[in-house]
Amino acid sequence: MTEDKKMKAAILYGVRDLRLENIDVPKIHPGEVLVKVKAATTCGTDVKIFQRGYVGGVIQYPTVFGHEWAGDIVEIGESLSWMKSGMRVRAGNSGPCLSCIMCNKEKYNLCENMTWLWGAYAQYIKVPAPVVNSNIQEIPTNVTYEEAAVAEPLACCLYGIEKCNIKTGDDVAIIGDGPIGLLHLQLARLKGASQIMLCGLIDQRLKIARDLGANVIINANKENCIKKIKQLTNGYGADVVIEAVGLPTTWEQALKLVQKGGTVLEFGGCPASTSINIDTELLHYADIKLLGSFHTTPIHFKRALNLISSRKIRIKPLITDKMDLDNISNAFQTLSSSKKDLKIAIIP
Repeated sequence: MTEDKKMKAAILYGVRDLRLENIDVPKIHPGEVLVKVKAATTCGTDVKIFQRGYVGGVIQYPTVFGHEWAGDIVEIGESLSWMKSGMRVRAGNSGPCLSCIMCNKEKYNLCENMTWLWGAYAQYIKVPAPVVNSNIQEIPTNVTYEEAAVAEPLACCLYGIEKCNIKTGDDVAIIGDGPIGLLHLQLARLKGASQIMLCGLIDQRLKIARDLGANVIINANKENCIKKIKQLTNGYGADVVIEAVGLPTTWEQALKLVQKGGTVLEFGGCPASTSINIDTELLHYADIKLLGSFHTTPIHFKRALNLISSRKIRIKPLITDKMDLDNISNAFQTLSSSKKDLKIAIIP
């Protein structure tokens, strides 16, 4: 069906240069599948790429934009007998090579030959063989396309929070009231945290955080987060602090919220070439564990979809609007200028 066919696609030519164009439907090869996109959700990473570009050379302009999606298989390459036309699927935005030094250490998120998959804001998306081999899942019947698309950021959060080793009864502080902060909130609850304190800036988002299980919500425009969290923990600070914003200032703030012997996860990606100041005495004498987290692994994608299907993680409260593909530029202008929306589902 791909021969001489055209499709609508949102192409990013550079920072804030997003255009809707008609391009050729991708042609598939053995081991690949073509999927008709039924829903693609906006992501904080997409907003950052739109606003300021992306680090590491992963994005080469121009590119069909977007990476959280779900849809129906419409064409199947040779050697994929287990797949069926019409199958509802979602796929991760990466496929590790499984043979480099990082993959041999099971650090699949750091694969040196990673195949990246972009192109969700389009009517069709081609899933390359490395992603098909390791990172595509059939969507359970009780999961909507929009919910399945959010398995991607949930997988990243799941990979990060597992490194924190949250124990039953721990106090957890989260900086950030966006989708990533709200996903971390739900995961922390599943891990057994007793008191979850979430700092944000937008009352509407903080209300959703309360509905999703936050014990304490703090509007940083109105209260001092550090003072409040210290007060709530008898002056000690949180056992685990998760930064879910991606700014040097909030990375530094996270270190001021943790108690002795605690853990800080710097999850949000900061702008390129930025740095933070660290109190070496705090790290050394307070025995702080400082962690970074990048991307995720195929097994975490599978676990994320299972968590959504089992309803242990609620996705619908995070999708605050729906727009068709023709309005993709408006969607990103909205996300860039207003902090009220969490995720917008793009329906091609």
